[in-house]
Amino acid sequence: MSRAIVFAYHNVGVRCLSVLLAHGVNVVCVVTHQDSPNETIWFDSVAELAARHDVPVITPEDPNDPAVVAELAALLPDFLFSFYYRLMLKAPLLALPKQGAWNMHGSLLPRYRGRVPVNWAIIHGERETGATLHRMLEKPDAGGIIAQQAVPILPDDTALEVFNKVTLAAEMALDRVLPELLAGRAVAKPQDLAAGSYFGARRAEDGRIDWNQPASVVHDLIRAVAPPYPGAFSDTPKGRLRVQRSLHPTGETGPHGGHPTLFVRNGCLFAECGDRRLLRLLAVELEGLPLTEKPATDQINAIFGTSALSLS
Repeated sequence: MSRAIVFAYHNVGVRCLSVLLAHGVNVVCVVTHQDSPNETIWFDSVAELAARHDVPVITPEDPNDPAVVAELAALLPDFLFSFYYRLMLKAPLLALPKQGAWNMHGSLLPRYRGRVPVNWAIIHGERETGATLHRMLEKPDAGGIIAQQAVPILPDDTALEVFNKVTLAAEMALDRVLPELLAGRAVAKPQDLAAGSYFGARRAEDGRIDWNQPASVVHDLIRAVAPPYPGAFSDTPKGRLRVQRSLHPTGETGPHGGHPTLFVRNGCLFAECGDRRLLRLLAVELEGLPLTEKPATDQINAIFGTSALSLS
């Protein structure tokens, strides 16, 4: 029976650990994170899954600490897996397993290497993403690929909806290739990194909306950072506006000549963007107070003091 050390967190960590256990892999240790009190925990717990299966769990602040490396080396692993673990693993850890270290990444590598690949793919208007199992190197997301599974991104999908698809894609890719990997027959295909892309982490401030952008660009930002992520926002004369959901623009143009404006038409809330295209807004807060999905014009008048609000 193959012995594995698993570094894992988040829903991808839970589902991929479940695949290993279902295939009879002897998971000798799970390395995960302690949940941060400063983060909204909307995802499942790797530690709880491991506990149900009597798998030892550790949560070191630095997995590359020599003492941690020595502790894990004593377990004599055949494999090391990383499933959405948030810290980089250095060469001493990657050298421990006899049959390699393998990482599950949430994109179709070599595209969208690096941080938060689902969010970046939506921001760039992609219509497809997926999950990739690849060999781990010290250079992030650069090793040879042994399995991929694609999923569609629909025009109104939010980051959470796409992330749920990517979680299933990761489970499918691992489940499909694992027998060959355990048997030593899986062949890794080298990546052409020049054909791909690398992106860094995002901050809450990166959700600021530039309404002078085309409506499709604004829509992609809104859905890429929609809850449970921090959300898209802009500052208006009436306070901070947070937009949590919108509909893909149809191409209809607005009455304000491309001057970014928030207004009501036929009981629906719209923003006219820089390309004059209209973007229907489904979930909006102003200074923390939600606007109804279909506000009446007199409600907008009461809030804004006018029938329309400039967004520039």
